[in-house]
Amino acid sequence: MAVLVSNVPVLASDAPDFEVLRDRLGLGHDHVLGWRLVKKSLDARQKVPVWRGVYRLEVHDEDALLARHRGVRRWTERDDARYGEATGIDPVPRRWEAGHHVVVVGAGPAGLFAALFLAESSARVTLLDRGGPVKDRVKAVNGFWRRKVGLDSENNLLFGEGGAGTFSDGKIYTRRRDGDIGYVLRRFVDFGAKRDILKEGWAHLGTDQVRAMLPRFRSRLAELGVDVRYHCGVTDLVVEAGEVRGVVTSDGTIFGDEVIFAPGHSARDSVRMLVERGAAAVSRPVAIGARIEHPQTVIDEARYGRARETLPPASYRLAHDDGAGLKVRTFCMCPGGIVVHASNQDGRVVVNGMSFAAQRAFWANSAVVVEVEPEAFGHDGPLAGYAWQDEIECRAFELAGSSHAAPAQRVVDFLAGRRSEDLPKTSYPLGITSVDLHDVLPEAVCNGLKRGLQEFERKVPGFAGDQAVLIAPETRTTSPIRFLRDDGGQSTTIRGLYPTGEGAGFGGGIVSCALDGIRAARDIVQRYAVERDS
Repeated sequence: MAVLVSNVPVLASDAPDFEVLRDRLGLGHDHVLGWRLVKKSLDARQKVPVWRGVYRLEVHDEDALLARHRGVRRWTERDDARYGEATGIDPVPRRWEAGHHVVVVGAGPAGLFAALFLAESSARVTLLDRGGPVKDRVKAVNGFWRRKVGLDSENNLLFGEGGAGTFSDGKIYTRRRDGDIGYVLRRFVDFGAKRDILKEGWAHLGTDQVRAMLPRFRSRLAELGVDVRYHCGVTDLVVEAGEVRGVVTSDGTIFGDEVIFAPGHSARDSVRMLVERGAAAVSRPVAIGARIEHPQTVIDEARYGRARETLPPASYRLAHDDGAGLKVRTFCMCPGGIVVHASNQDGRVVVNGMSFAAQRAFWANSAVVVEVEPEAFGHDGPLAGYAWQDEIECRAFELAGSSHAAPAQRVVDFLAGRRSEDLPKTSYPLGITSVDLHDVLPEAVCNGLKRGLQEFERKVPGFAGDQAVLIAPETRTTSPIRFLRDDGGQSTTIRGLYPTGEGAGFGGGIVSCALDGIRAARDIVQRYAVERDS
């Protein structure tokens, strides 16, 4: 048996600080029979930042320790799952009715993990994506950034193997804390991620690690018999008597008993098709704003002070809520990263952030976004948020010169209400144009950004300083629609349809989307299959 102890300073060897354990719990070296660091993160709130960890400790007289200290709890099987050890919840071989077939649409994290979980449960699975495998995607994206080819509307930074997360910071943090997290993280390690992700509290993969992992993920699916088809877009859903029967693709109709639909946050045509076919959905709040970019040294100095040379590139996570409905926050912070073009459509500008595993770029960037309620969209129906986003993105494209350059403004000029006479060099690969962002973003969003920037400057000196620049617009942090589902993740109006992941309004990152895909897969397994030895 063992106990779990949190918030313990971590020594250079990853061992717990035994002086702290002795002072806090009365535990010295002699009382600890064994230890394992299961999670650590950097606490930069101190003048001298400190690594803090969560430990699994084997101790003498465990019951007495638990009785004395409320902050200590017994290690459980759920902790084994949560922190990357054997879980007992992994899929097992199953028996299915002859011919049973599941179609998974979308090869982002939700679709990939849904297909994997089903295949490891012996299901017959077909996985479809409108984009290409990762090598094709990288070639298309790099060609567009270098202006050697045009924007490919089907194979780009958003569509294709790995989804939008392939070109991102590759963060694998989520607020969810359930056993499936261990399954997801261990699969990442199986496909080539470093084992350190099992214990890093704010672990990230980096776009280069994600790209290296995806072919191994695809190979595992092939070994399990999954029929993986790229450059195969879904154009319609086959529905009979309120029940899904399959999908219509660019290569013909594929019939299936269930369809897991994981379109991603930017597949507007696919989402529109689902709504037209009768899948119940509602508008939901979105967060929009701009990317803020600084030299990484500005953030390092503010967060670390003199200790900055011995620590990894600094990050931040900031939020402001005035209590009267204004909510501003940073999102998807990329230390040592770059700002990238993130639209799948010509005539629109959207930006996002990306970094490689080493996080060695000169700049740091993050979204600074304001939460907007559906009432502000100015349109009716569940697709209202898409129309509202589209208006902003088209306006940004036109104001920046209709060339995929991005509108930009120094933060000091944005706060002062004037266009920037000059702009610093930025990481954005397609160039920036000086634009007053008040002409790009809605007034309420601009007002929220101003309040947030001023508050964040107090927390991170230099955040709103003269080296900070805003690059806009950041409109696709979340999907503006949410499909209505039952407790198992099935559409409330079309039986057998599982709207899944970020594009369906559930999940907001690599791991949370993967978990949502697993949830849909598990529901199908529990409904239609039995263990082989039962």
